[in-house]
Amino acid sequence: MVDKNDPDITLMLRVKEGDLSAYETLIDKFKQPVMNLVYRLIHDLDEAEDIAQNVFIQIWKTRNRYEPNSKFTTWLFTIARNMSLNEIRRRTRHPADSLDEPHPESDNHPRHVIEDYSSPIPAEAALNGELHARIEEAIRDLPEKQRVALLLCRDGGVTYDEIAQVLGGISLTAVKSIIFRGRAVLKGRLKPYLNSGDWYNK
Repeated sequence: MVDKNDPDITLMLRVKEGDLSAYETLIDKFKQPVMNLVYRLIHDLDEAEDIAQNVFIQIWKTRNRYEPNSKFTTWLFTIARNMSLNEIRRRTRHPADSLDEPHPESDNHPRHVIEDYSSPIPAEAALNGELHARIEEAIRDLPEKQRVALLLCRDGGVTYDEIAQVLGGISLTAVKSIIFRGRAVLKGRLKPYLNSGDWYNK
């Protein structure tokens, strides 16, 4: 059952009533987690900034329809994921905008995107540049559902139940399987670079 006294839900209910101050508070609190998720799904900084902005525009436009049926972050990350997938599908239909095209900052991830994670990978600060690049590359190459699940679990501090909802209402067993497979792939790809695999097993 959703706790309607949750501070984020309380803020969103104020937004529903047209409270601009509450809306700005939500943006300040969640703009970076949303930006991080979108960026690591589409790998285009400029487009990620636009999508993240549109996520919050969408929240304002649809505020009258908001119902606290789940945690606010579940609803928020679902919107961010869906908008990111729409962009990926758009680019698939228009090869000129292919995600395979290198972005000026794709090889050197912008510091303000990487460093502001609310729950960074333990000991990430100690990783050298090459290892960090291998980790980002390995995550980027995962299938979409595995990538979203791992990013939400690791960077967003989202529970398995919430991830199940973000991924379209799949079962908890399916979420656990997706995360297990994703971690197994990462473990295999990163084994040559890591002395310890603790960071992806937690």
